[in-house]
Amino acid sequence: MSRDSEIALNTSKKKGVDPTCSAKPVLSCVDDLVLLQSEARFKDYQLHEKTQNMSGDQKLLLKGQSSQYVKLNVGGSLYYTTVGTLTKHNDTMLSAMFSGRMEVLTDSEGWILIDRCGNHFGIILNFLRDSSVPLPETNKEIAELHAEAKYYCITELALSCERALYAHQEPKPICRIPLITSQKEEQLLISGSSKPAVILVVQRQNNKYSYTSTSDDNLLKNIELFDKLSLRFNERILFIKDVIGPSEICCWSFYGHAKKVAEVCCTSIVYATDRKHTKVEFPEARIYEETLQVLLYENRNAPDQELMQATSSVRVGSVGGTSLQQYTSDEEEERTGLARLRINKRNNPA
Repeated sequence: MSRDSEIALNTSKKKGVDPTCSAKPVLSCVDDLVLLQSEARFKDYQLHEKTQNMSGDQKLLLKGQSSQYVKLNVGGSLYYTTVGTLTKHNDTMLSAMFSGRMEVLTDSEGWILIDRCGNHFGIILNFLRDSSVPLPETNKEIAELHAEAKYYCITELALSCERALYAHQEPKPICRIPLITSQKEEQLLISGSSKPAVILVVQRQNNKYSYTSTSDDNLLKNIELFDKLSLRFNERILFIKDVIGPSEICCWSFYGHAKKVAEVCCTSIVYATDRKHTKVEFPEARIYEETLQVLLYENRNAPDQELMQATSSVRVGSVGGTSLQQYTSDEEEERTGLARLRINKRNNPA
């Protein structure tokens, strides 16, 4: 290649002309990049404008007359109401939206968009109109309305929903008392529980004779005491009521480690001049005492025998074939005091 040809070729490259392509201009890499970026920005702008037109993303401050009607699109549900209704309660979010204090979002057709569920918005509007409204029947719907009322800051309606939800709640039982109808069912409950057990048999119809005048009252007192004890000790003792059981009319049974440790029978037969009568008693003190005694069986280990003797009522037991009578601490103190008086009288005769 001649020197003149080399100079012409270099000059063409500097000017951006390809000598092999009929001298057509070619953009540099930098120019190509700038052009592509410009086209991308333009497409993004067109997409943004199209999205705005589709979603109605136009914010404005709306403040109109009370009689002016507005169109609301609440989660796809359409409503038509006045500015006066929406601003009737000053401390709500809707009042702030339609009194010029908050921006509202509108679409191209003038519908004001609210991104909430519109199922209960009709109830919201009725409450704003009348300051009271019938609530839905189900707890689920009341809970949904409560959430909407809280969102719109309608305090009075939210409190009404809370009161309704509280009233519809089923009261939680403080304790549950199983009712048994057979001996097998009783044994299953006692053996399956780690707690000591107290069983009350109440069978008024088992009586063969007439009741004494105080029997009905005492029978009711036994039932009331059972309920009182079960409320107090239900965390520590298993309480069972037997209503279709054995032949007893009113009888308390106390179990520890799945074995019967005491029994208090509240019925006896008394003889009148002409016939027999059934008497129901109410030994409240002894029932309380046996209930407290059975608490000694809460632990898996057997209770201390000395502690049992010190706190037990009068019982007849057998130790080594010898009959043993145990007394309460009060009775023992009385016997000891009488013994001391006798000794003093013998030592100091008058």
